Amino acid sequence: MSLSVPGYSPSFKKPPETLRLRRKRVRSLGAAHLPGERSEPAPRRAALAAGLSLRPFPAAAAGRGGGGGPATAGRNPFARLDNRPRAAAESPDGPPRGQHEAPSPFLDFNQENDLLWEEKFPERTGVTELFQTSHVSLSESDIPSSESTELPVDWSIKTRLLFTSSQPFTWADHLKAQEEAQGVIQHCRATEITLPQSLQDPKLSTELRCAFQQSLIYWLHPAFPWLSLFPRIGADRKIAGKTSPWSNDETLQHILMSDWSVSFTSLYNLLKTKLCPYFYVCTYQFTILFRAAGLAGNDVITALMSPTTRGIREAMKNEGIEFSLPLIKENGHEKKKASGTSLGHAEEQAISDEDEEESLSWLKEMGVQDKIKKPDMLSIKLRKEKHEVQMDHRPESVVLVKGTNTFTLLNFLINCKSLIATSGPQAGLPPTLLSPIAFRGATMQMLKARSVNVKTQALSGYKDQFSLEIKGPIMPHSLHSITMLLKSSQSGSFSAGLYTHEPTVVFNICPSVDKVLNKETIREELANCGLHPKTLDQLSQTPILGKSSLRNVEMSDYVYNWRS
Repeated sequence: MSLSVPGYSPSFKKPPETLRLRRKRVRSLGAAHLPGERSEPAPRRAALAAGLSLRPFPAAAAGRGGGGGPATAGRNPFARLDNRPRAAAESPDGPPRGQHEAPSPFLDFNQENDLLWEEKFPERTGVTELFQTSHVSLSESDIPSSESTELPVDWSIKTRLLFTSSQPFTWADHLKAQEEAQGVIQHCRATEITLPQSLQDPKLSTELRCAFQQSLIYWLHPAFPWLSLFPRIGADRKIAGKTSPWSNDETLQHILMSDWSVSFTSLYNLLKTKLCPYFYVCTYQFTILFRAAGLAGNDVITALMSPTTRGIREAMKNEGIEFSLPLIKENGHEKKKASGTSLGHAEEQAISDEDEEESLSWLKEMGVQDKIKKPDMLSIKLRKEKHEVQMDHRPESVVLVKGTNTFTLLNFLINCKSLIATSGPQAGLPPTLLSPIAFRGATMQMLKARSVNVKTQALSGYKDQFSLEIKGPIMPHSLHSITMLLKSSQSGSFSAGLYTHEPTVVFNICPSVDKVLNKETIREELANCGLHPKTLDQLSQTPILGKSSLRNVEMSDYVYNWRS
């Protein structure tokens, strides 16, 4: 009967038979493995090596679950079209589902989301969460970047430090009035404190507690107790609703700006005479790092400004300020290799535009420019402006100003109207000045520190885990001073999570250095800048972190492991 049906093909196979053949073909590819040995996919092997939990596909989970609902939901609807229940004696197409089926090479959904949340909002990670995740193994991209007795210099501003240790931090709590006063005096007089390598009983060490107080001090202008003046970029939501009597009072705004100009000039003069090592200017849309000659491998004063826009760069050019874009080679032919980072699309396109202009000039020298159709100069200019705008607000827009041009930059900033927001919660509020030493009009401030003790799960039950949390605008010298103290107090064993103000990460790039500086000469010239000699040695290093910053630090047996 079937032969009388038009178009009938004797080689026709039902869908279940076709799928069965394909499954057999796939299994035959894995027959080369030893009996009883199961090959793991490469992503799964990497994940297992990293200690991450994996879960199978829903189909595999359904096959193992045994429940009707999940099994039906994960079942292939084309597996048995006739819907007959398989008899116990019927030979299956292969081993039961779940025995040879490899689980999915994906992270557990909840775990993956937790990692993404912590990456986007590191400030929300609490002490308990950090302890819970501290035992998770690291993937290849998180392997410690280096092992050394000293940390690399990190010019970014940290907003939070979270130290953990098996030894308590009780010595950092409840300083006596005399110890607090002594720490303030030591800071103002730049007293050099050197502790022994290990302290037997840190809680009884008055020297340690005074030095800790000394390391928490920084200087700020302007200062309003009801306003948090750092960070300024993206701080509108935090400042909104706070009292700001200057927002609609032009006279008060003028007074505030005049006072700010005096403080800014005072800081620059201290920097110029090498009595101040560095300072930050934090506006509502960009941050500037001024560094004294001798720091970061430069023999002149430098200023790094990020992020910038085409408008601010054009305004600086009009004022005669010479600057460079360190992440873009000035001649436009090569990528900047000093920072170890690659350029973005906008920078590569800008370079290609310059190459196009040079190629046109070469055609002109050959006398064949009229025979080749080329874009007019207006089109080239418009394309160039478009790519310059695309670079705005990105790390690649960082500007480097050197030498006497930094003084011109000072005057430009004092007279720049766009330095202050004209609307919003920050309207009329001068930029924040942050410095490690005192300057005219500055207010002494303290980083907030508190210790926390928690119980963490271990193989033998629960064990004590101790932590020390520090909050505030933590500048490079404070980070180095605090780690030096913990090296002695925690017997050379602790770990730390470092939370960075992201717009300042790009300050770790390595600008071009004209000549190699003598370390002894730097020590002599900056001896009165208010920093500990070891901290000064670190800040005089050539930056190596590029467009990244320190994220995690672990010290074991007085040796650092760090990740960026």
